[in-house]
Amino acid sequence: MRNVVIGFLGTQLDMGRKRRWKPTVSLFAHEGFPVDRLELLYDQRHARLAQHVTREIAELRPEAEVRLVRLDLANPWDFQEVYGKLFDFARGYGFDEDRERYHVHLTTGTHVAQICWFLLTESRHVPARLIQTGPPRSDETGPTMDVIDLDLSRYNALQQRFDVLAREYSDLLKGGIATRNAAYNALIDRIELVASASDAPILLLGASGTGKTELAQRIYELKLQRRRVKGRLVQINCATLRGGAALPTLFGQRRSHTGLPGSERSGLLREADGGVLFLDEIDELGLEEQAILLHAIETGRYYPLGSDHEVTSRFQVIAAANRDLVAMTAAGTFRPDLLSRLNLWSFALPGLRERPEDIEPNLFHELDRSEKLLGARIGFNADAAEAFLRFARDPGTQWPGNFRDLGGSVQRLCTLAPRGRITRAIVEAEIETLRAMWQGAASDDDARLLRDVLGEAAAEIDPFDRVQLAETIRTCRHAASLSAAGRSLFAVSRARRTSQNDADRLRKYLARFGLDWSTVTGA
Repeated sequence: MRNVVIGFLGTQLDMGRKRRWKPTVSLFAHEGFPVDRLELLYDQRHARLAQHVTREIAELRPEAEVRLVRLDLANPWDFQEVYGKLFDFARGYGFDEDRERYHVHLTTGTHVAQICWFLLTESRHVPARLIQTGPPRSDETGPTMDVIDLDLSRYNALQQRFDVLAREYSDLLKGGIATRNAAYNALIDRIELVASASDAPILLLGASGTGKTELAQRIYELKLQRRRVKGRLVQINCATLRGGAALPTLFGQRRSHTGLPGSERSGLLREADGGVLFLDEIDELGLEEQAILLHAIETGRYYPLGSDHEVTSRFQVIAAANRDLVAMTAAGTFRPDLLSRLNLWSFALPGLRERPEDIEPNLFHELDRSEKLLGARIGFNADAAEAFLRFARDPGTQWPGNFRDLGGSVQRLCTLAPRGRITRAIVEAEIETLRAMWQGAASDDDARLLRDVLGEAAAEIDPFDRVQLAETIRTCRHAASLSAAGRSLFAVSRARRTSQNDADRLRKYLARFGLDWSTVTGA
């Protein structure tokens, strides 16, 4: 294939004032790189120099073709003018990549021209590789030439550095824990790509204790390192945004009419300007607060309480939810437009039971954390570690609080360890503590709810029915209507039924226990 070089005339260097070296002419002095055609861009003010360089090339390589391309620039340091004229040149050139191999000579031209050449070649508007030439390094050597291919995958050393950096970012998101679960590691790699390349909202889903809050903080640290944000991380627990205090907490307020100092507040949205707003437990946010928050997220503008002047705050959003927001939307308890705004990038974090391979590394991570907290060196006896891991990995072990339960368990083990050693007896006692705690918490929550609704009659409900009835009551209390609650409760079985009267099915189920919609919801 023919080699074609495109480059500017060097108005200073091509006069030979540096070691009598002329970069454009030197292109033809490299035996291993024959130039078949040179497209020499020049300004009419330097036409005489362009003609002189053309004659020198003809003397050195008579068979080479030199085309003089007039490109007048009013200001060769004006980026807009230089890029625009080079872009027009590229569009009208007619590249023939089947017959010719193209190169751009970077050594001549202003720094602005070099930047424009780089952008045009990287975007493939100019399908070329880049060439840098240099003067002889000594009297015994000839001029130098380097060909730069923008396909960075060909540069093994650079690619290895990128791979190392990507692993460092993934380690940051995992908190330095050497996790082994393939699905979780793939999830973290995907989050790293999204957080590094996008400013769009990120939605973290998962049961309580799966690590959503810690992951949100690490995503913020990653964005800070990648220079995607400059401001701080502002965390809001949406469960607390209820009643009259919600609006001033979020949007701030100007000084009240009393003029008393301290009555003004900047608001959390203002504090998040330039940074990240973390909306924790967004599934606990009321419908009215959801609507107000949606507008601020979409526009970055809002009115502080009591103010006539709009305030602007630009921030990125991370949200976390324990419950299924899609099901809540179907039930009418979560706004579909807010879900659409948050759901571009959603990631479901698996629970501890779904990651048995990661229990051991997380166990010793929690051990290190407890050592720092207690200020003492603590370790497991071999049989104690084996017994705890066997219990922790057992499919029958519930871990309802996920990693929060694991962290609390390890802290108790470390606190009770005599002389810094966790024994088999301490582990067995802790296992009994966990089982009793989980059983009591599950039964207490359901029993308390049924007593609130049924009173003394709750004691007559069979244990078999308690869990199901309690879950039904919870769903009804979060739903906008009887029909919405039925759609949520019967979402799977309704697809197999010819009749889909969910409200009637739910009404009949409640009637078995002497209940109706108003009794359950307090409507």
